[in-house]
Amino acid sequence: MLLASLLIAAAAYLLGSIPTGYLLVRIFRKQDIRTVGSGNIGATNVLRSGGKGLGAATFLIDMLKGCAAVWLGALAAAHLMPYTSVRNIEALAALFAVLGHMFPVWLHFRGGKGVATGFGVFLVAAPSAALAAIGVFFLVLLVTRYVSLASILGAASFPFFAWLLVKGDRPPFFIAVQFIVAFLIIAKHHQNIRRLLTGKEARFGAPSRRTETA
Repeated sequence: MLLASLLIAAAAYLLGSIPTGYLLVRIFRKQDIRTVGSGNIGATNVLRSGGKGLGAATFLIDMLKGCAAVWLGALAAAHLMPYTSVRNIEALAALFAVLGHMFPVWLHFRGGKGVATGFGVFLVAAPSAALAAIGVFFLVLLVTRYVSLASILGAASFPFFAWLLVKGDRPPFFIAVQFIVAFLIIAKHHQNIRRLLTGKEARFGAPSRRTETA
């Protein structure tokens, strides 16, 4: 059981660590996204760098790799650990996929902020709560045009939506991971939080001032 859990965690980390934005910009624009704009490899910086299509593709693939990590983790657990709580395994895969995205071994552990991948993992593990949280994201973005604030509030809202909307088995580890992932996403936005507090954060659609989000 321990070995199977370690294998699922490692696979989820490696899948999450695929640096989508870095690879897409390197392949299609022959640039290192880490030298452009904020230097972040996430969808927002790719979009701000002038690659609208690449930005959308980065978000979509980062989301899908999160979905795949949780789905494959649950599938593996069904064969390797049939008597273990599926939601605990989904939570394990979710946590390590997000950690992989944030701290990819391929880029010296300097990755993205986990918004798209976090949405993806919980779109499988807790779909109703994930959709509610992304609704908060878009509402805040529409009202304020701050992608970072929308990401922070969307992440913060997720555990509460999960508490209200997720039915059935809710083991402690499954609940704990919801709060851990939300905390990690918010913590990854620490520079954005400082800029928001000082009024220096750029709004979506405004010229970039070394702003980063997902």
